[in-house]
Amino acid sequence: MNIILNNSSMIPVYEQLMSQIKQAIINGNLAEGAILPSVRSLSAELRISALTVKKAYDKLEEESFVVTVHGKGTYVAATDRQLAVEARRKAVEDDFAAAVQRAKSMGLEDKEIREIVEILLSES
Repeated sequence: MNIILNNSSMIPVYEQLMSQIKQAIINGNLAEGAILPSVRSLSAELRISALTVKKAYDKLEEESFVVTVHGKGTYVAATDRQLAVEARRKAVEDDFAAAVQRAKSMGLEDKEIREIVEILLSES
């Protein structure tokens, strides 16, 4: 697994880890049933606390992205297609929300933002 963490980011390390694992699952890079690295091995590889990795895995389990089998490991959960589609949609909505917020903070009006989106859509 290729995880890149930014220690100077305002986003907590466990959230960065969660986000990247979620993306890998949503994009299909981590298939259903794939085993994730152990907490110890991933913490050693990333040079972060095992508690941080454990927290990320626990949160991913709460969100039904992974399942932990005690003594065996943490596995990518069976995904509901609709759940995966919804997760992708949410990720895109979050990106748009951030972009709109940035545009508004720079003084752009709603009409100008819509024009930019229309231009981008027509170019793709």
